[in-house]
Amino acid sequence: MLREETVFGPIKSRRLGNSLGINLLPTKGKFCNFDCIYCECGWNKDGLDDKRLPTAAEVRGKLEDKLTQLLLDGTQIDSITFSGDGEPTLNPEFPRIIDDTLKLRDAFCPGAKVSVLSNATRVHIPEVLAALKRVDNPIMKIDAPTDELAAIINHPATGYSVQRVIEALEKFEGNFILQTMFLKAPNFDSGAPEALNKWMDIVRRLHPREVMVYTIDRPTPAEGLQPYTQAELTKLTAPLVEEGFNLQIRGK
Repeated sequence: MLREETVFGPIKSRRLGNSLGINLLPTKGKFCNFDCIYCECGWNKDGLDDKRLPTAAEVRGKLEDKLTQLLLDGTQIDSITFSGDGEPTLNPEFPRIIDDTLKLRDAFCPGAKVSVLSNATRVHIPEVLAALKRVDNPIMKIDAPTDELAAIINHPATGYSVQRVIEALEKFEGNFILQTMFLKAPNFDSGAPEALNKWMDIVRRLHPREVMVYTIDRPTPAEGLQPYTQAELTKLTAPLVEEGFNLQIRGK
């Protein structure tokens, strides 16, 4: 499910409403430092040989054109969302693109939020963190509470450390959204007590303003994956709700 445009949609999002997407990565291939077993874009190795990243000037031009057309059509959007075919913060002009996007949002659709879906691997970089702090919804991913489980679920690039990600996310001082995928596979279960308890401890340590808990909803590159139902996710995360955390739960 590769996005073939730099600016795409708007599409209906389970979590963000009417969402206009921005893909800061190649339009004909996947570009990511994760290779998640559930990724709707498929495996990294199966991506086309397209490594060109759009420039800040290109993104600004395409976004301005799209917002102009939406304004003329009377189409309202709830979020301008950086997602795309991989990790958006890998684009070297990410901070500048965020600044341009905020200015265009203010000019065309001041009621919309600017959201970034990120795997949080580059939050430790000061300029990336500063850019993420400027958006309305920095949505940061931690799918696994240990490096061992992350290696199974996310297949991260060499050097990934859950602990480093946690320490970087602490710099948000809670003003971010934590996103976690829950799923079952033949060799692991996100809801197993050992994994679940460690994940909940991470939530308690970071104390994000919101936690998005969701499950697989589309075909996955890995076989044998199973989703969680709404009722199952609600039961698993009940302790956090009881402690006052704000959870958005999206089960199958």
